[in-house]
Amino acid sequence: MVQEFLTELQSYGLRFEGELLKRRGGAGPAEGGTFLIEGIPISIPISSQYVSKSPYVLREEGGQSLIFKDKKAVSPVHFIERPKFYDQSTKDGVPYPKIALLHGKDCLATSVIQTCIYWNTPKRCHFCGIELSYKNGQTLKTKSPEQLAEVSRKAMEIDSVKHIVLTTGEVKPPGKEVFYLSRCAKALREATGLPIHAQFFPTIDSEGLYQLKESGVDTVGIHIESFDFEALSHVAPAKAHLGLNQYEKAWKMAVEIFGPNQVSSFLIVGIGEKPNSVIQGSEYLSDLGVYPFVVPLRPIPGSLMEDSLPPDPGLMKKIYEEVASILPKKGLSSSQSLAGCVRCGACSVLHAYEKEPYHLICHPVRTRREQEKAFEIRREVFVEEQKIFSISDRDENDLKSIHLVAELNREVIGTVRLFPVDRNGHWVGGRLAVKKKFRHTGAGELLVKEAIKCVKQKGCKKFTAHIQVENVPFFSRLGWKTMEPVKEYFGKPHQLMEANLDG
Repeated sequence: MVQEFLTELQSYGLRFEGELLKRRGGAGPAEGGTFLIEGIPISIPISSQYVSKSPYVLREEGGQSLIFKDKKAVSPVHFIERPKFYDQSTKDGVPYPKIALLHGKDCLATSVIQTCIYWNTPKRCHFCGIELSYKNGQTLKTKSPEQLAEVSRKAMEIDSVKHIVLTTGEVKPPGKEVFYLSRCAKALREATGLPIHAQFFPTIDSEGLYQLKESGVDTVGIHIESFDFEALSHVAPAKAHLGLNQYEKAWKMAVEIFGPNQVSSFLIVGIGEKPNSVIQGSEYLSDLGVYPFVVPLRPIPGSLMEDSLPPDPGLMKKIYEEVASILPKKGLSSSQSLAGCVRCGACSVLHAYEKEPYHLICHPVRTRREQEKAFEIRREVFVEEQKIFSISDRDENDLKSIHLVAELNREVIGTVRLFPVDRNGHWVGGRLAVKKKFRHTGAGELLVKEAIKCVKQKGCKKFTAHIQVENVPFFSRLGWKTMEPVKEYFGKPHQLMEANLDG
């Protein structure tokens, strides 16, 4: 399978024979080269010490470049040619490659600020190499919006660049870099009209996020790197210090502004984390509408982790398969990303493992629009159709509830809410409602099953609900058990039922 082959290449690297190494083209975000294999752009380690032991070797045979394993040809490979814009300089004499580089097949990438306040401190990210290229004279400390506009326009015209990635180190005061990213994005959008991706530390300043959106940024990356905070505290102390709450607030605000699937977070495999933390973190992000961009560790020469090794390809395959099974259930796909690393995909093989998106999905509400749709459906069902409530079914429990929605072909068609009633792990479900014309779709059953899964993740020990008597057979079929005699509840007979949390 091509997925396994690409996964092994990114873990083992690719050895070169003869003069081939001199022909490598596009740059990558770490040590390596980018190639096309079966039409898929992939960034592969090529010069780190561990690559010398790779079972894969690239050599020319019969007039074409072939990858061999155990002396057997595995696959042809195509070089991504050196971009033509690399041969030009700005009006003030700066070579274009010092301003921006080609990543993957058609992505222009740059660090607008090539320094980080944590670089010379104990809080420095061990896997990062942001200041290395600046110190080696390969780039500028800060790229101006005018320089970026000039280079991007030329890269689009002569090298068919299709989207742009802007990254930055952290500055003082924290969060200020977002406003500089906005200035750069505005200049790029005016110069090219191309989709733009911006990456930055988690900011809880909504003004900065709205300014990014208004300046022309289409997608954003807010990278936590790992959900194993013990491992994260060792390799990225500054990120670990921020804590999950700040990341979650930033992700939620970003999804509200840029939309589900247009916000991403890197998850690095191989920094000492527990493998399950990658799977659990990916599901957590997916529920928020954030694409979990899972990547293997790429040790960068000169970084604090330069002597580390990439993760075993067998582990990466397992993680990719697990995460790829989560994405379609939450309506996420790399193909839907407008710009950035997720769209480029060269540093991860996750996109090659992705499955076809589900038509019917369920997840917590991610935006105010989804919440409003959920409340509209509840009003249609409980006020207008069943007339249980005269004006509104909303109450004080809504504020402390987790609200799930079911979507069919991106239309919200159903909802349910869940909330805790004590500190002993007792949760209550309610307000299960599906639009009348969609009650044959299985949305109700999906909402109930996802509700159980959701409360179990929250530590629920007991999950109950007051069920209208006519719906008792439906819940019984799903494993729920009756409790107490039937009682009147909001003027209608209801049966108290409890979910089987062990099923």
